[in-house]
Amino acid sequence: MDPDAVAKAFVEHYYSTFDANRAALSNLYQEGSMLTFEGQKIQGSPSIVAKLTSLPFQQCQHSITTVDCQPSGPAGGMLVFVSGNLQLAGEQHALKFSQMFHLMPTPQGSFYVLNDIFRLNYA
Repeated sequence: MDPDAVAKAFVEHYYSTFDANRAALSNLYQEGSMLTFEGQKIQGSPSIVAKLTSLPFQQCQHSITTVDCQPSGPAGGMLVFVSGNLQLAGEQHALKFSQMFHLMPTPQGSFYVLNDIFRLNYA
C-alpha cells in the first residue's frame, strides 16, 4: 500500500463528496470519530454530519494545494494534512484552509476518519 496514493485518493473522494453532497460523508466517520471545526469539538458520525450540513452555505468548491501524509502507528493508520482554497458560491475571493485527517483502517480494507481538524487560514 502506497501511503501517498491512499492519501491522494482519500482527499479526492472527501472533497468531491463534500462539494456535491455533504450528508454522504457520514460513511467516512464512526461513533468514535472527532471533528474539531474552527475550535469546536464534535464527536460521532451523526453529530459531525449535522455540523457539516448546517454550515451557512449551500454550494462550495475546494481546490487542493498540498497533500502531505505519514504512516501513523502499528495499526496501519495515516495522518493526512491538506491545504487549499475554498470558494463559496457568490463570493469573489476564495478562503484559504488547512485540514488534518487521522485515517484508520477498517476490517473491510478501507479507511475511516478517526480525527479531523479544520481551520480557515486568515492572512
